[in-house]
Amino acid sequence: MSAPDVAARVAAAAEASGEASVAFLRDLIRLQRDGEDAVQARVAEAAAAAGCDVERRRYRPAEVILREEFADASAMASEERVAVLARLPGTGGGRSVIFFAHPDGEAFQPRHGWAHDPFAGEVDGGRIHGWGVADDLAGVATMVEAVRVLRDAGLRPKGDVILASTPSKRHARGVHALLHGGVGADAAVYLHPAESGIGMREVKALAPGQLVFRVVLRGTQPPTQEPGHTAFAHLAVNPVNLVPPVIAALRALDAGRGARVKHPVLETAIGRSTNLLIGDIRALGDGRASRVPPAVQLSCALAFPPGEKLADVQAEVEAALRDAAAADPALGAHPPEIVFLSGVTGAEVSQDHALWHATSEAVRLGTGTAPEINPLHTSSDIRNPMVQSGIPCVGLGPLCGDLTQNGGRDEWVDVADYKRGVAVIAALIGLWCGAEEG
Repeated sequence: MSAPDVAARVAAAAEASGEASVAFLRDLIRLQRDGEDAVQARVAEAAAAAGCDVERRRYRPAEVILREEFADASAMASEERVAVLARLPGTGGGRSVIFFAHPDGEAFQPRHGWAHDPFAGEVDGGRIHGWGVADDLAGVATMVEAVRVLRDAGLRPKGDVILASTPSKRHARGVHALLHGGVGADAAVYLHPAESGIGMREVKALAPGQLVFRVVLRGTQPPTQEPGHTAFAHLAVNPVNLVPPVIAALRALDAGRGARVKHPVLETAIGRSTNLLIGDIRALGDGRASRVPPAVQLSCALAFPPGEKLADVQAEVEAALRDAAAADPALGAHPPEIVFLSGVTGAEVSQDHALWHATSEAVRLGTGTAPEINPLHTSSDIRNPMVQSGIPCVGLGPLCGDLTQNGGRDEWVDVADYKRGVAVIAALIGLWCGAEEG
């Protein structure tokens, strides 16, 4: 079947059952009251009803194999988790695809300050509100509804379609567990609402890598039992005074990398391909102005483009701070301690790739507009299939806003764009996998 024919048929089917798609998303929002297992059970039920063979895979995040990625144990989920894996077998002769999204959201805050009930799935002004609706229940709902809509349109994919509802928050590594557990395909698509305000007209096809680390500077408190240190300050090594040469070293590293490290897509989009951000500086004391803190901590994040190795970036950070300590006697006597908290490697799909062409065409047919690439979502999960298994991957999703993880309230997804997204993903299945009457 031609691409326009596939798109027209799934668009009609999506329009006819649009309220059912919204009802399913509202189900997922409401079920969060009962926990992640309840959400996953509903996902499994709906995927089975859409014709998929469903299984649940249990795993522990700390035991999952990783390539070009790490996370400190303190930042990682430790409890056993469950990934829902649903397969819609193709009729044969087509390309396969994995759609994945995560059912887990930010930890619920009872004092949330929302105007809407976080677990009611209220629709107000064309937006559906709910805890985690944009991060990432709408993505989970989209992939299940897309398979259902394809069936309702009387179409069957030629290639296998795999749906994966996989925990992700706090390095839960659900998609990693599946990828290293034998799940593979010719392509992958990460379904997540678009935080940039563009919605379904945007595709993530490039994800910079990111290294997150802390620098701890330890001083020496003055030799006194007095509660106040002010009179003895000259006898102490105040770690606050060790901060300026460290900041200078990190700024020099950032400037040097900015001049040296170039990626054409990032340079065009933002005028820079790598950045080092010092996001937080705090004294590790009791906060009193009259006491010398035992240590000061700088929390930093460094974004780097696809093509750079994570280990090489780590080595640059270590060398910059080692050189700073060698050049400053006080810092040399109290050398900086570096704690690498997490790191992921960047990845990309070129605009010459068949997956980009199929995705772009599905978006164009579904929205009337050719999509644009968002290359600025650092460490996006689109990297996972590419880095872990060499599977090309893009990401897209409907318009959203006020995300809880960004400090927002009344997190929402645009209802019309969510419905549109279901039709786009159903069309993408037809375009990538091939489709026939069925």
